[in-house]
Amino acid sequence: MTVNFQYVDVDVSKSLSTFTEEKLDKLFNRYEFLISATVRFKRDNNSHTKGEICDIELSLPGPRIFATSDESNYEVAVRETISDLERQLKKRKEVYKTH
Repeated sequence: MTVNFQYVDVDVSKSLSTFTEEKLDKLFNRYEFLISATVRFKRDNNSHTKGEICDIELSLPGPRIFATSDESNYEVAVRETISDLERQLKKRKEVYKTH
């Protein structure tokens, strides 16, 4: 499993990277066909309430899966994004089972 982190207009955070890797490990263990993940943390200064954005793109056989969340802090954004990805992965796994 390879996880690439990109911080856009945000300071690099080792604890945030570790937190995200732990959450992604659960996905990689559950779905063996995953190859890698690209995680982007961004800050939207124009947003008055939220503005902490987490984008995750998963590489796997077939089209890539992408999800994003805009929340008040990065940990919540990571949880929401991974939840969205898990929903998409369940659908993709059903497609693999039928073939």
